[in-house]
Amino acid sequence: MPHRVAVLALDGVLPLDLGIPARVFNEACTPDGTRLYSVRTFSLGGRPVRTHEDFQILVDHDESLLRTADTVVIATVEPNEDLLATGTLPSGLSALLDRIRPQTRIVSLCTSAFLLAAAGLLEGQRATTHWALCDTFARLFPGVEVDPDVLFVDNGGILTSAGGAAGIDLCLHLVRMDHGAAVAAAAARRCVAAPWREGGQAQFIEHVVPQDTGSSTSATRQWALKELAEPITLEDMARHAHMSVRTFTRRFRNETGISPLKWLSQRRLAHARLLLESTDLTVARIATACGFGNPIALRKQFHTHVGLSPAAYRRAHHAPETASTGRAV
Repeated sequence: MPHRVAVLALDGVLPLDLGIPARVFNEACTPDGTRLYSVRTFSLGGRPVRTHEDFQILVDHDESLLRTADTVVIATVEPNEDLLATGTLPSGLSALLDRIRPQTRIVSLCTSAFLLAAAGLLEGQRATTHWALCDTFARLFPGVEVDPDVLFVDNGGILTSAGGAAGIDLCLHLVRMDHGAAVAAAAARRCVAAPWREGGQAQFIEHVVPQDTGSSTSATRQWALKELAEPITLEDMARHAHMSVRTFTRRFRNETGISPLKWLSQRRLAHARLLLESTDLTVARIATACGFGNPIALRKQFHTHVGLSPAAYRRAHHAPETASTGRAV
């Protein structure tokens, strides 16, 4: 039976964000094209929903979906004045959230994290939301550790994402955790999306555009990805971009939101995860292929950023068969 995803649409929902779960999860398939998720959208009482834009939407389901849902996604909703002022949960939502089964995974997209926090579901946990509202979130919910510098936060049973496209990243992350990198990468290709952006990657927070402009660091990033097995230094990257280290670092951070060496470390770790999931290479060979140099360094990175050893990660996520790339987009 496919994993059952119930997507909650509330008044004030952002239409683009509402469509993200179905768009991503419906593209996660077995090699023969069988869908791995069943996505259904519901509203309170199955009533029409007023969106954040100039139209309403009709849904075919009500909260009875919660009786069987494996994952509940609360689509991005514009917080009302009461919620922003007092942190009070809108009428009717408390009873609805109480109907979610204990074993059900709960996901908030962007500002719907306010609803989970108001319901007390994020107390004592780390969470994120749109960067522009993180200060308000922290003030309203001091018991929640709000992180404004990430794309999403995975607490296991409850996950929160930042704004806009970060919802795509979070949904692909769930596919990756449920079914491995090959299935997630195939789904991303069908959605014409980046196959994987680390949850800890910085949100693209609004900042003053630097006055000095110049060539992009994109070519150097592509070069580094092809040379991951080599001991690349910051100086090597700056030299490839024909820039000073200081200029390269500034432009790199402006384009990606993180430092060159942090980006490089994330790419090495992402490649190691892919090799653990999709090959039978030894940990030592993977460490060499990804530029960690030795298995000890690779294990340290995995324990720090994944919370598992490479061997434990492989046991949990190794897929002996790669997924089909599916139909063309």
